[in-house]
Amino acid sequence: MRKLTVLAMLAAVLIAGSAFAVNRHLTPAPNATFAFGVGGAAIGPTTTNNDDSCDIGVAPAATLLLPYFEVDFRSTQTTARTTLFTITNVSAFPQIAHVVVWTDLSYAALDFNIFLTGYDVQAINLYDLFSRGVIAPPSGTTSNTTIPTGNPADAAPQPTNPNITSLANCNALPGPLPPSIVADLQSVFTAGTSTGSICSSVTARLGLTHTNAIGYITLDVVANCNTSLVANDPAYFTTNILFDNVLIGDYQDINPNPATGNFAGGNPLVHIRAVPEGGSVGSNPGTNLPYTFYDRYTLGVVGGNRHIDRRQPLPALWAARYIQGGTGGFNTNYKIWREGIQVGCPTTAATAPLNNSAIPVAELVRFDEHENASISSGGIIFSPPPAAFGLPETSSQPTSGAVFPAIPTAAGDLAGWTYLNLNSGLQFRTAPVPAGVTAGVTPRASQNWVIVNMQAEGRFSVDFDAAWLGNGCSAVVAAGTTIGPAGGVFVCPLPLTPGAGCPLTPVGTNTTPP
Repeated sequence: MRKLTVLAMLAAVLIAGSAFAVNRHLTPAPNATFAFGVGGAAIGPTTTNNDDSCDIGVAPAATLLLPYFEVDFRSTQTTARTTLFTITNVSAFPQIAHVVVWTDLSYAALDFNIFLTGYDVQAINLYDLFSRGVIAPPSGTTSNTTIPTGNPADAAPQPTNPNITSLANCNALPGPLPPSIVADLQSVFTAGTSTGSICSSVTARLGLTHTNAIGYITLDVVANCNTSLVANDPAYFTTNILFDNVLIGDYQDINPNPATGNFAGGNPLVHIRAVPEGGSVGSNPGTNLPYTFYDRYTLGVVGGNRHIDRRQPLPALWAARYIQGGTGGFNTNYKIWREGIQVGCPTTAATAPLNNSAIPVAELVRFDEHENASISSGGIIFSPPPAAFGLPETSSQPTSGAVFPAIPTAAGDLAGWTYLNLNSGLQFRTAPVPAGVTAGVTPRASQNWVIVNMQAEGRFSVDFDAAWLGNGCSAVVAAGTTIGPAGGVFVCPLPLTPGAGCPLTPVGTNTTPP
């Protein structure tokens, strides 16, 4: 009977996970403005361009984000925890995906390119990278070397992508990495230090210390097979990056070791669209986005165009389910990606503790199923003990840890949800900003992503995205503000107004047709 109960509860978790994974469009309030003519007749919205939005959903995109990966490269593959991800080109034209592997302190440690023919798909197992020193083993996974030749005798001639400026070096993968690079990657992603090939001019901490390799990955559609690291080269945005929303992707987090997990879960990657989409490399049609995903890296772009990447920004407000404890051994982890401050290598070893490792959090509120709440607020620091740093750019945090408010004990509930206001208060539109300088800069919310990982009996697992309560264009929400969707709680339908037939307090700032 106990096992049947556990399975029933797990099924409910899986169903909830599917619902969250598929439906990310959690619209907080209507945002279409309608013009009204004589007699109040609706003329209609001024635009129906649904792509022109900060809403993040699972749709073909120009950038993909894997918010968190973890790899045990020391164990055999049959027992090692690993993360796999897949890139798919949903267009008929060949595309180039530029992949950057970042540490959990946001250092771009490795980059490479994946060439995709039309409708192509390429899977990457990060165990191959960190343990074997191979990005994509040649056996059965050679799609990233299939470049078009223009030869009519080709079995499947490829159309020409007018936005690709060069195919030079696109056939250089897969292939073994030099042993020195593999050793350096292993050191950077576990010990946090480089053996000499990364930030070699200073003894700096490039990542936190942990047994497994931990970090995150970005994938951009680009015009050539370049070796330009986003963090170190502003010219990347004028000579390499493209704007076609043509890539989709997913990941799988697999831990086959019964001693440490014996579970697996998966989810779509974060799909970040270019707004507006299309255009050749270096094109600059402008965008209505207030800031962009790559905002902190575009400061040095020639011409000063901080919006040149056109990528949608990510949200700061989140609602995440949890289940914790009980006879089923339930456990929930939040895989949290956050936008840091430091760009590139630190200038001195003394700056190492500041390198995206202690990022403040505005507010955390935990609700049980009886609406009891416990709270943490006031610019707290996420701190995974016993590390000397705070929350890095990416981490997996158990809801049972000291980071989160304790579960309210009055009702004895095992489950509920957490409100996460992850705005750091450190991001400014003109970032980076010197410490203590606030004049002349406009605060914006920092970017974040939250994945909920639920486990049962140490052998069942599911991943799904938490629900965002406001998109990346939503205004900063201060700690202590009434919790709810960003943009307003209630909306008064026209022609009613607050206080005149619509006594709502508080009221939303938007209106809808009657």
